Amino acid sequence: MNSSPKLQAYFDSLQKYSAKALEIASKAREQGFDPDDQVEIQIAKNMAERVVGLISVIAPQIRGSGADKRIVELEKQYGVLDWRVALQIALEVAQEKFCKFKDKKEAMEVGIRMGFAYGTVGVVSSPLEGFVDLDIKPRRDGEGEYFCINYAGPVRNAGGTAAAWSVIIADYVRKNMGYAQYDPTEDEIKRCATEIADYHERVTNLQYFPSKEETDFLMRHIPVEIGGDASEDIEVSNYKDLPRIATNKIRSGYCLIHSSCIPLKAPKLWKELSKWGADFGLEHWNFLEEFLAVQKKAKAAGAKKDDGKEKPKITPDFTFVKDLVAGRPIIGMPLASGAFRLRYGRSRTSGYSAQCIHPASMFIMDDFIAIGTQLKVERPGKGAAFTPCDTIEGPIVRLKNGRVLRLDTIKQAKEYNKEVEEILYLGDVLINYGDFLNRAHVLAPAGYCEEWWSQEVEKAIVEMFGELNYEKAAELCSIDAQVFESFIRNPLRSKPSVSQALRIAKFLSTPLHPTYTFFFKEISAEQMRQLQHWLALGKHFKEDGVLKKIVCPLGPEKRIAEIAGIPHLKVEQQVVFEEKEATILSQVLLGRQLTQEGKTGLDLLQGGPVIIRDKSGTFIGARMGRPEKAKMRKLTGSPHGLFPIGEEGGRLRSFQAALEAGKVRAEFSLFKDPQTGRETIYRRDEVTGNKTIPLYYDVQTGKITTKKDDKKQQQTYMKKDIDIRHYFNKALEQLGMNTYPDLIKGIRGTSNREHIPEHLTKAILRAKHEIYVNKDGTIRCDASELPCTHFKPKEIGTSVEKLKELGYTHDIKGKPLENDDQILEIFPQDCILPCCPTNPEEPTDKVFIRVCQFIDELLEKVYGLEPFYNVKGREDLVGHLMIALAPHTSAGMVCRIIGFTKSQGFFAHPYLHAAERRDTDGDELGFFMLLDGFLNFSKKFLPGSRGGTMDAPLVLTTILTPAEVDDMAFDVDIVWRYPLELYEAALEYKMPWEVDIKTIKSTINTPDQFENMGFTHDTRDFNEGVLCSAYKTLPSMEEKLKGQMDLAQKIRAVDTTVVAKTVIEKHFLRDIKGNLRKFSSQVFRCVHCNEKYRRPPLRAKCERCGGKIIFTISEGSVVKYLEPSLSLAQAYEVDTYLKQTLDLLKRQVEGVFGRDKEKQLGLGAWFG
Repeated sequence: MNSSPKLQAYFDSLQKYSAKALEIASKAREQGFDPDDQVEIQIAKNMAERVVGLISVIAPQIRGSGADKRIVELEKQYGVLDWRVALQIALEVAQEKFCKFKDKKEAMEVGIRMGFAYGTVGVVSSPLEGFVDLDIKPRRDGEGEYFCINYAGPVRNAGGTAAAWSVIIADYVRKNMGYAQYDPTEDEIKRCATEIADYHERVTNLQYFPSKEETDFLMRHIPVEIGGDASEDIEVSNYKDLPRIATNKIRSGYCLIHSSCIPLKAPKLWKELSKWGADFGLEHWNFLEEFLAVQKKAKAAGAKKDDGKEKPKITPDFTFVKDLVAGRPIIGMPLASGAFRLRYGRSRTSGYSAQCIHPASMFIMDDFIAIGTQLKVERPGKGAAFTPCDTIEGPIVRLKNGRVLRLDTIKQAKEYNKEVEEILYLGDVLINYGDFLNRAHVLAPAGYCEEWWSQEVEKAIVEMFGELNYEKAAELCSIDAQVFESFIRNPLRSKPSVSQALRIAKFLSTPLHPTYTFFFKEISAEQMRQLQHWLALGKHFKEDGVLKKIVCPLGPEKRIAEIAGIPHLKVEQQVVFEEKEATILSQVLLGRQLTQEGKTGLDLLQGGPVIIRDKSGTFIGARMGRPEKAKMRKLTGSPHGLFPIGEEGGRLRSFQAALEAGKVRAEFSLFKDPQTGRETIYRRDEVTGNKTIPLYYDVQTGKITTKKDDKKQQQTYMKKDIDIRHYFNKALEQLGMNTYPDLIKGIRGTSNREHIPEHLTKAILRAKHEIYVNKDGTIRCDASELPCTHFKPKEIGTSVEKLKELGYTHDIKGKPLENDDQILEIFPQDCILPCCPTNPEEPTDKVFIRVCQFIDELLEKVYGLEPFYNVKGREDLVGHLMIALAPHTSAGMVCRIIGFTKSQGFFAHPYLHAAERRDTDGDELGFFMLLDGFLNFSKKFLPGSRGGTMDAPLVLTTILTPAEVDDMAFDVDIVWRYPLELYEAALEYKMPWEVDIKTIKSTINTPDQFENMGFTHDTRDFNEGVLCSAYKTLPSMEEKLKGQMDLAQKIRAVDTTVVAKTVIEKHFLRDIKGNLRKFSSQVFRCVHCNEKYRRPPLRAKCERCGGKIIFTISEGSVVKYLEPSLSLAQAYEVDTYLKQTLDLLKRQVEGVFGRDKEKQLGLGAWFG
């Protein structure tokens, strides 16, 4: 790999540690206490091995066949991640060039899966779960057979492009294997449009809803049939009972391929096929070019007619507001004045979809937005995780005493938080150039800021003196040369005084420094004139000829000053502008003639003695999405082990209850000790210690035999009673324990195909260490993903000495690491774990300390091996390896713990997130100890249902290769400052690629791909911000909603009526109607044994145990949001139509439950 000696030593250490952990786990596994004698996570050195490893889960013969080496050869021929590699490897597997399969159909299926897996970089499980199987059907005209490719819902995890490409892979295999094209009937063509519409309207909103013309065109031209299993209980509304379609029910996989995949990604598909499609015999896909014209025409038909007026360059985008949830506040309406102000840049913890705001902005928004909280944003993308940055502008607020001030520090925010009456401006949002580039979003004008100003000053100096001579410029402006240079070289921290800023502006003919520039664009021309007149009439107080303050009488002009963001005091019936503001206003606004033309206050200032830039730029709307998260994952019932305790476990599914019953009845695997003939449920006899052999249960005859007979309906498990006391006592004996925890919880029953239970010793030990098992046998935590390219030792709580041991010997300036305030560049596979002190959930350091202690005790007492971790405190965790695994994926990535953050974010290099096919837009990541995965993970524990292999580490990559990660990371910019051209291009609304800024893409396959990344905005400490969102700490929905509405009233950029209306329409109404509908068709259950009944027995008691029968949907769940909706509608004056809708719904509810005043309806008068 192309990397420096330092990085190579780092990668070698990861390999060495992984090999040692694998060796220990292999020794333990050989003993037979687990479902398999070998470690079941396959190690992959590169993407080719990862792809083969993933497919070997269902086709074991592909492993070691040379397919991975062939992928590498094809990559050398075509390039890494080239689509042609997927086509060729799929065909060669189908042609059985590497290994043999049961039949031709299986060979073609595995070939398609292989190509599909390459297209998803071998990370997601879609090739296993999303592509179901291949059907070969006869054409209607008898001219051969065609392919039917069956898809299921998990295909969505592949992404639209890869899923669409899998259809072309299947067609390439079809053509080269000699099969005919699909010949759809008219009814099949019409069924497609109907089924997509039904899915969109009755199941869930599609990302892209194609027109009927688009659907018809594709159905007539795609050369393979797209099919799928029924996924919903709902039948299609029309075109049922078609001979060649197996089901009348809606098929999610089918609908996704025909909507969010091929139609949506057609431009990208054609872009590739138009280059080389003919070389691969795919000319018949040239119909995509014609399809794009059909698509364009269909979109144009739905678009508004051009009225001839000039269209704005950027229009408000309300998409992020549409799915508003109660309790999660709107932070700013689209393009609304006072919302977040766009600022270009990247901090140490932003980029790759993550964005920054000032920590004061977090605190001033009633703590709703914390570090790691997801916000749904107006632009440039859909979502973003938020982190703090203190070198951008904070909020401007009006206090209850009338004072207006800008909050620049956390101390100020906390001091004035309770006194804030209105948030006039939310402050900056820092968005990196790379996000605009990746989304192909037009560059929007930024508000005037320090880094822009400094470059304009540099440009002016060069134009004036012919060179960048700070000394001459400083002398001209009567400023010390070193001080002047610091203003330009470090504009974020070093700022001029008012008099210095004015001298620079006048002598160098540059715009006024942004610190002293106000939001004049946000007031009208008429308001500007009123403001000028009001200030002129005010009293001007001077000392020694220096203006100290301007005092004006209280009047409507104060509101104009507020909207312009001018700090001031209100003293009784007077408004006081203190020295800084008074000086600026006197120089910029007073004693001069305003221009006559213009719409805004800023327009009137053109041509004045001081150049004033637009402070506003572009405002960006946002709302709260998912709250940040960091917690241990628990299955339903929080079991300690994957051992079934049946109904005997009682309501808590506890072993204590089962021990009282003396037996457990559930489905158990069947084994026998060949030496003694003793039957057991384990692969190693708990009495003799001998390894056992499997037994086969004949479903038809009920006989159990040691011989497998493929002609009979046999299975390796059966439902039977076991003596739970025997197994429990043997487990305690093996552990050397006389006492055991008060509560040990199991599962009701196993869901894996062979019904193999986990060894009982593991459940007892987990209960002892207070940790919980995941579905695959590991102990996992989840946390919000956040990027980090640089950190300070003090931010992660790790000593300088320890960091030096880990390879962090020098800081970013090349200086030896000596103190905890130096900035270090993070290694690509290092991570910082979330340990939030205010999180209601337990910090992950405490969890993993106990996990390590559990593993060590397991190694000693069960496997007879030496302990591995020897962890006593959290500092002992540093340096150990983990597995990072994103939801819905099946390939883990090795990562190393280097420290702990006070927030709830999992901080890691963008590469690490990209390796898991995730960005940092608010997604979450799972992580667990490496040895835990090697030792306790088993594929045989995974559910046998579709989707079972998702979120399981089937394959593990030990060394990260940048060229093989998700290419979205390549657009992250890595410069130390943005050029002046960016800001000027943004004023002209140019596209991002029209400005040349260095990104990760330019470093791939060079030593710089891992090192020397830059960032534009530093922050003192990335832990300084709100650590836990108020959404998580407020106990009830009433308080959350009140908090949402209070914040809406406080923020000038939010319309409270819109918030109230949207909460009612998008959340409460749907909830009430849905629960009312479910109430009338609910089932009933027993409180003791949980037996369910479609209709309650006449005795009103459980027929099984005599327990009490209760509703599964209570009256309270139906009416809980009714009164809140009514009081919201009343308090915030929503439209009459919505009020009448609510009134009708209230009558419906009263028709079912009556009008008893004592009922839970009274719960809701929250806004009365």
